[in-house]
Amino acid sequence: MAKPVFWNNTKRYYDLKSYWRNRFGGRVYKLPIDAGFTCPNRDGRVATGGCSYCDGRGSRLRESGPLPSVSEQIARGQAYYRKYRGAGQFIAYFQTFTNTYGPLDHLRNLYDEALAQEDVIGLSVGTRPDCVPDAVIQLLQGYTDKHHVWLEFGLQSMHDRTLKMINRGHSRDIFVGALQRVAGKGIQVCTHIIVGLPGETRKDILETARFLAALPIQGIKIHALLALRGTVLGKQYEDGLIVLMTRAEYVDTVCDILEILPPEMVIQRLTADGYRDIFLAPQWAVNKMEVLNAIERELERRNTHQGAAMRL
Repeated sequence: MAKPVFWNNTKRYYDLKSYWRNRFGGRVYKLPIDAGFTCPNRDGRVATGGCSYCDGRGSRLRESGPLPSVSEQIARGQAYYRKYRGAGQFIAYFQTFTNTYGPLDHLRNLYDEALAQEDVIGLSVGTRPDCVPDAVIQLLQGYTDKHHVWLEFGLQSMHDRTLKMINRGHSRDIFVGALQRVAGKGIQVCTHIIVGLPGETRKDILETARFLAALPIQGIKIHALLALRGTVLGKQYEDGLIVLMTRAEYVDTVCDILEILPPEMVIQRLTADGYRDIFLAPQWAVNKMEVLNAIERELERRNTHQGAAMRL
């Protein structure tokens, strides 16, 4: 069973690097930005304390003093990627916390500042599905004529019982409603999920994959569940109340997910690590390249690829 030709790569999934090359003809890098946002799951509007896995510190920039401006953060990122990666085009990635959570004029000023920088060809805006009112969607839609725009929704799981357990603060239906309001607006959507959440079985995880495969989603980030010191989940791990996946279990599950996802869905991430100073487990997640290589080897062993299960 041959993989899709349009990927134009040597992998068994449609990775972000290949997508950038196919769409823009060269290297594109996302520049992470901390614009000083908070989260309604922390400030009391939705809840307090945040999601059970989140340490709440934000980017490392916040630990160093006042945040540099958006343009300063972009300039620093561009200097690095131009010197060491030969990059020529960039996406301004508003990453830290909920980057649509603020007055509309403030959002517009931040996004405009980012897009005004040299060689920035678009935005990627990380947010929650309960923080995208129609006015924000219209604002982002207004950029799509001239720029490439992604909206990144944290979902983590399709199961409401899991969302409640991890104190996510929204339901599956809210996520679906947000997607419906964004669909057809020229905005690309990337959804984040976590593999290995407490209480979820392999069946539960694959149900989330099938759920997302049927929705108007253009990209996905798949994260391993991490236990971080100072979080509710980290304390649960230290107290022996939860067990994290082994690398073999994670790799096997991710390959199952990839087989389910449509071949045109861009795989923006396949694993994650955490800040080393608060990292508890699983130790195998520290070396992301080893995890990625293990996923590739398992796909090769199965002689399969992203989207293969859709053809069965």
